[in-house]
Amino acid sequence: MLQRELLYAAIGTGCTCLATVLGAAMVFFFKKEMSALTQRVFLGFAAGVMIAASVWSLLIPAMEMAEKAGGSVFLPAGGGFVLGGVFLMLLDRLLPHLHLDSDRPEGLPAQWKRTTMIVLAVTLHNIPEGMAVALSFTVAAQDGGALAGAVALAIGMGLQNFPEGAAVSLPMRSQGVPVWKAFWCGAASGVVEPVFGLLTVLAAGSVTGLMPWILSFAAGAMIYVVVEELIPEAHLGEHSHAGTASVMAGFLVMMLLDVALG
Repeated sequence: MLQRELLYAAIGTGCTCLATVLGAAMVFFFKKEMSALTQRVFLGFAAGVMIAASVWSLLIPAMEMAEKAGGSVFLPAGGGFVLGGVFLMLLDRLLPHLHLDSDRPEGLPAQWKRTTMIVLAVTLHNIPEGMAVALSFTVAAQDGGALAGAVALAIGMGLQNFPEGAAVSLPMRSQGVPVWKAFWCGAASGVVEPVFGLLTVLAAGSVTGLMPWILSFAAGAMIYVVVEELIPEAHLGEHSHAGTASVMAGFLVMMLLDVALG
């Protein structure tokens, strides 16, 4: 059964990783980086998708699983959610990384190249996404009726991964980085999804009854990314109607995908 779950998780996270690679490939067609408005819209859309996915694809299934198991519903959902947020907070504090719109690195001091730290910044975003998609496909491997919901989540994540890959490669290209290097940096930011996704499936499969905790853990990690990174980077606090509308659009798309397919 574990081999089947790993296969499903690999396929799901492989597709979302491919969306990032395709987005990074935009560097071969465009030389200019995205405008501030375009970046704001894409970041807002990603935030909306991740919020909706956290609720419909992670927290609700976690509660349903815990209820079927006959245990506490709120402990795994609430406890896992808090642990996921704490985990991403620690990574954010420890892992050296640099955001595209900033000149000051975050995390522990490190003499790393600027391009490396930019890729690591996007990698932080992709860790909980890979966990979420892999777990959804793991549930689908156990229950065929959940496959449509897993596919809906993968589509939603892929829609926001495509511009995310471009958001890494295009600015690097405009700053003078060779085109192939800019592409590989953008593509590499998505590789973490299948890596962390498969590791999460292995962890969840090793302890019986751990799945509700892992699902809510991924939800907490995603919400942390939304609040800590995506919303500030989208400058939603500056009365940005475009950014706010894109958050609502992302939430609506992910919700409709989950309801229609799930």
